[in-house]
Amino acid sequence: MSIVLILIIVFSVVVLGILVFVIKSIAAPQKVATVANLVRQKKNAAAIRIAKKILAKDSKNMETHYLLGFAYLGDNKPELAIIELRMVNQSGIFTQLCPEIPFRKRIAELYARFNQPQEALKEYLLLIKHEPAVADHYLNAGRLLEECTSSPKTASFYQKAIELDGRNWKPYFHLGTLMVREKKKGEAIAALEKSIKLNSENYAAHFYLGKLYKDEHDYPSALAAFEKAQKDSTYKIKALIERGGSFMSMKDTGRAIPELERAIKLAEGREDGDILYARYFLSLCYEQARNIDGAIQQWQKIHAKKPGFRDVAEKLGKYQDLQQNDALKDFMVSRSEEFTELCRKLATAMGLSVQSIKNIDDGCQVLCVEGGEGKWRNARKTTVLLRILRSTEAVDEPEVRSFYEEMKAANVARAVFLTSSTFSRAAAAFVENRPLELWNKEKLQASLQKLQ
Repeated sequence: MSIVLILIIVFSVVVLGILVFVIKSIAAPQKVATVANLVRQKKNAAAIRIAKKILAKDSKNMETHYLLGFAYLGDNKPELAIIELRMVNQSGIFTQLCPEIPFRKRIAELYARFNQPQEALKEYLLLIKHEPAVADHYLNAGRLLEECTSSPKTASFYQKAIELDGRNWKPYFHLGTLMVREKKKGEAIAALEKSIKLNSENYAAHFYLGKLYKDEHDYPSALAAFEKAQKDSTYKIKALIERGGSFMSMKDTGRAIPELERAIKLAEGREDGDILYARYFLSLCYEQARNIDGAIQQWQKIHAKKPGFRDVAEKLGKYQDLQQNDALKDFMVSRSEEFTELCRKLATAMGLSVQSIKNIDDGCQVLCVEGGEGKWRNARKTTVLLRILRSTEAVDEPEVRSFYEEMKAANVARAVFLTSSTFSRAAAAFVENRPLELWNKEKLQASLQKLQ
């Protein structure tokens, strides 16, 4: 082979190599631009296919990684998108096809979505440096800072968001809930009320406000706030329970019961903490309304789910006798008029003549005289004062002492304190050498049995 031919071959190879390089150099940007156009046109499947081909030959092409990430997002594959965008973040390379600010907004959203709040926070802090006048950056940074730590700076981010955009209800709401947790009630109420003023359908704010009003014993405002909060399914059951609790605090068990019953009915199949408390509050209302069977039913359901819940086991133990003793059950569950008549019969069975009866909390008080109507009509009769309680709580010395002082003030010769529960040792010690008898559950039960 001649030297001339060899030189021609070498020259041809070099020229061919240069042509290939030039063609690739021209084609690669064109392909990346094609991917960008496909992403803009939301033709994500085609964009993904071409981007993968580019990266197979040039794995460090950050523009393509960026565009592939956005194509994955458009194709509803965020778990793949975050992998591509992380590579761009690590490189720190940004171009016209890979602009930094849209990139940081999107990767921050992905970090938050995949439960990486600290990484998301870093992105929003960088965004604040690039766009210090954008309120949403401060709002998002505040929310993430609140999630990551209890930093005192959190409130300042919300306040800056409010300063930049005072017509946005969200920073007011998050500032309000933050103030709730920090127990700054006045600031919390002001922020939440402003949030509602800007967005009346912010039902979460209504719920938090209701809790604050309730804590301040402003029950009418609390009830109104909880009523509005019910429009959101997230807060409906909680709001009903809170309304029930508010009525209980107002001593209005008649209105508390339907709210609590409704909450339990709506939560059918659930027995979480909220429902256990709803059942417990309802049981107390039933107990006060003398629906003891209903109360026991609620306690049994609570006990089956969580045996150690509050004093439920103790309540069930105290009412155990009712399941076996009809006389005691009638005494405990009878309505007001029936109970008054039962107390009258009880006094008569004790050999006393009833002069007057008045209702008191959880019972009644009966003023009597010893002997029947016709016995020694002209003789001076001894007055006797009865206090009859139907309660499961032990009676302590202060209550017995108060009754004794009332007895003396009424110039009554002797008295009897009857309860369906027990008396404390201090109470028993107090009545020694005093004209006051104590009848506990056993003694009362025996007397009631005789009336059957």
